[in-house]
Amino acid sequence: MPQLILRQARVEDARSPCDVVIDGGRVRAVGDASGQDADEVIDCAGRVVLPGFVEPHLHLDKALLDGVRSNPDGTLAGAIAVTGELKSAFTHEDVLARARRVLEAAVINGTTLIRAHPDVDPIAGLLGVEVLLRLREEYADMVDLQIVAFPQEGVLRSPGTEKLLIAALAAGADVVGGCAYNEATLEDCRRHVELVLDLAAQHGVPADLHADFADDASDPRYALAEFIAGQTARRGLGGRVALGHMTSLGGREPADRARAMAALADAGVAVVPLPATDLHLGGRRDTRAVRRGVAPVRELWDHGVLAACSSNNIRNAFTPFGRADPLDTALLLAQTGHLSGPTDLHRVLRMVTHDAARVVGVADDYGVRPGARADLVVLDTQVYDDIILDRPERAHVIKAGKVVARTVRTSELLVH
Repeated sequence: MPQLILRQARVEDARSPCDVVIDGGRVRAVGDASGQDADEVIDCAGRVVLPGFVEPHLHLDKALLDGVRSNPDGTLAGAIAVTGELKSAFTHEDVLARARRVLEAAVINGTTLIRAHPDVDPIAGLLGVEVLLRLREEYADMVDLQIVAFPQEGVLRSPGTEKLLIAALAAGADVVGGCAYNEATLEDCRRHVELVLDLAAQHGVPADLHADFADDASDPRYALAEFIAGQTARRGLGGRVALGHMTSLGGREPADRARAMAALADAGVAVVPLPATDLHLGGRRDTRAVRRGVAPVRELWDHGVLAACSSNNIRNAFTPFGRADPLDTALLLAQTGHLSGPTDLHRVLRMVTHDAARVVGVADDYGVRPGARADLVVLDTQVYDDIILDRPERAHVIKAGKVVARTVRTSELLVH
């Protein structure tokens, strides 16, 4: 007998509902299962079923710090400084408690995979990685955790960080991270990129770097897209490198950024805009016509660059907002990226589902299709076109064929 059947489910943008049969943690059939029974049956009544949401860029170790100390000036430098001070007082218990709150919120919001970026540096050591290794095991039945060893403080300017990155990978981190712009000189930024990509190649892991996070590219440390693309291609890492933020792309001249995007596409480097953070920290020095820097998503699409989006930070010095809801992020990206209408919004939805799954390397096992892992979310809507606009309740969240979260909301209009 199957583990679970979703009856009358509207699979993504299908015109009519069908049944989804799940067994052994995987989707076994999509079609008519009217004569079958199962251990559990959910009547979806025409509601949309999507593969579970993917957060490809989330800082769980630094979440919920805004109540402790906020950003003194709202800038990226201010966020890095205040967070660096707070990190010195981190304990396993503190990071564990904050990360748990965000993990559980993410699951309730339909997320079944998170790529988390804990800081690895002489301030925090491996504390964040150790906590996330514990949470990866503790929450394995609810959400997959990919762990990125992330050198927020730089590598060359923070001696000892390279050894910590290697130790993090040996301990079980899945991805090597980078923060290329947080070095003192352009030469050191490039050395940072080379070091990170060398570690990725040597250890057989993906790389995920924060890069080009500025209002424009007047400082060459924030114009590394082509360099990263070239170094990725040189090491044969196409399809295994992602870049977060990339806001300064939009501040480059059209022909210049077109060359950068073409280089990224050719090298197989993905871009992950992080609109909540990018909007909050951007344009802080502008006194008029304040820039609201977000990577130019439509141009990324047009040039064939794989793009996803993510929450990044939740209620801390980098982003004092958020509730770990990928649909909130998707709507914000659409609103700020001049993206509208069904075609655009379908593509934005893919940025938190299928395209995000490609960024983190799980696309072969992802989707509402026979053989894929049964990591699914049943949305409380029958209208696929309106998912981004309405951000409907996640009626059921399913991980490996097991319902791990439910949401029921009742609204009633009282007419006199």
